[in-house]
Amino acid sequence: MGIYLNPGKQGFWKSIRSEIYVDKTGLIALTNRYLNTEQQYICVSRPRRFGKSMALNMLAAYYSRGCDSADLFNGLQIEKDASFREHLNQYDVIFLNMQQFLIRAKGREITEYLEEVVVEELRESYGDFLNRQGLGLAETLEKIYAKTGNQFLFLIDEWDCVMRERQEAEDLQKQYLDFLRNLLKDQPYVALAYMTGILPVKKYGIHSALNMFQEYSMTDQFNFEEYTGFTEEEVKELCGRYDMDFSETGHWYDGYRFRKIRHIYNPRSVVAAMQNRVLSNYWTKTETFEALKIYMDMDFDGLRADIVRMLGGEQVKVNTLNFRNDMRNLESRDDVLTLLIHLGYLGYDCEREEAFIPNKEIVREFENAMSAGGWAEVMRVLKASEKLVEDTLRGDEKSVAEGLDRAHTEVASILTYNDENSLGCAIGLAYYSARKDYRIIREMPTGRGFADIVFLPLPHTDRPAIVVELKYDKNAESAIQQIKDRRYTQAIAGYSGEIVLVGVNYDKESKSHECVIERVEKSG
Repeated sequence: MGIYLNPGKQGFWKSIRSEIYVDKTGLIALTNRYLNTEQQYICVSRPRRFGKSMALNMLAAYYSRGCDSADLFNGLQIEKDASFREHLNQYDVIFLNMQQFLIRAKGREITEYLEEVVVEELRESYGDFLNRQGLGLAETLEKIYAKTGNQFLFLIDEWDCVMRERQEAEDLQKQYLDFLRNLLKDQPYVALAYMTGILPVKKYGIHSALNMFQEYSMTDQFNFEEYTGFTEEEVKELCGRYDMDFSETGHWYDGYRFRKIRHIYNPRSVVAAMQNRVLSNYWTKTETFEALKIYMDMDFDGLRADIVRMLGGEQVKVNTLNFRNDMRNLESRDDVLTLLIHLGYLGYDCEREEAFIPNKEIVREFENAMSAGGWAEVMRVLKASEKLVEDTLRGDEKSVAEGLDRAHTEVASILTYNDENSLGCAIGLAYYSARKDYRIIREMPTGRGFADIVFLPLPHTDRPAIVVELKYDKNAESAIQQIKDRRYTQAIAGYSGEIVLVGVNYDKESKSHECVIERVEKSG
């Protein structure tokens, strides 16, 4: 067992003996399919605390030659796969944590230091085949392969740390990417290269130095979807085991959405919540909110309005294709939003090409960033939302209309009313504090149209449900009548009890809101 060559099974052993371990060994069957194929170059990028290093430790334990790790996989998903025995402990694994190399290089080039220590370890195992000193890593591996036929499997953690932590050093970044290309591309000694980080592969212009890699990022994980985080079924099982409410857990940590799996949960936060029996901010505590604020405050046209729309419950269109996959060359609001998707602050619907704020945990981080300054008008709306919710539940139509007028005045410099959709965004923002007691659904399908905004009470509350219908330059009575005529209340599955009906109209001439509130009962 070495440090870089065949590091063994210790890391994965710690994972499976932890109090909470969710079986993701199906990932091994997927990588087995890609061994020695055109798809053998894999770049998986995810936000921090999404299990990237744990996956690498698992792959290292499975593939490392001489590791004898079969016992670790007893009863796990991969053990049932036909490829399990074929590739178990059959490859020389080279495990590279680029963050460690960047720290330990201490002023030297990261690649120079990396080559020195990895070649030194390779010589301990293959010295008989390496007569000449001064060989680089790629040359060393070429000679070993030529003499022995042994292939290598590369596992690279924090591959993008140079881009994240040396943002100004463009020459260093280019040299680093050229090193990886020379080491990995079209080399017969490579059986598989699996690298992971937060950012996808860095682009120069429209090109990538590592264009042989297939990208699996937060904008599209493709076949790696179920290994990106916890699935709905996995979280349900954990909630049952730890007697935690599944619906509220989803409200806090669900929201990362892919093509097939529409509910992906933040794994680090779910584990912490189960162990502590408390739903709280866990993932965001690993980094200060100032990091998010830097990007929120960038003065790109439309960016502030987009953030406000997402806070109000909307999704916004994003072009993710022009992003250069670094944290410095940000030239548009699309670049900023795409970066926030990769960092985990935004979810992304790849089929609709839209970004959104995924869950309560991330919402809290946006609140923290805005409270630090520069978003005073939005913060006033958020703080006033508590009273607006209470006025609504009391049926105080006059106070609700006045509250909506004030909210509109505050955000008028950011959002412009021009249709029911923009009105809906502002209303969602005005009712912001309802998130603590409700799951808020914009445009909920009812079978006879879409209810504009539905507030479903969370299990820990005794609040009534709320259905809001919006009209632009019409009247509030017609909004209430639409709720009744189209029987929106009957479409709220699984809910029985009191429902507050709210009809809101905005008059563009007087620039004021009108509100009508009624109450109905829905039987189970």
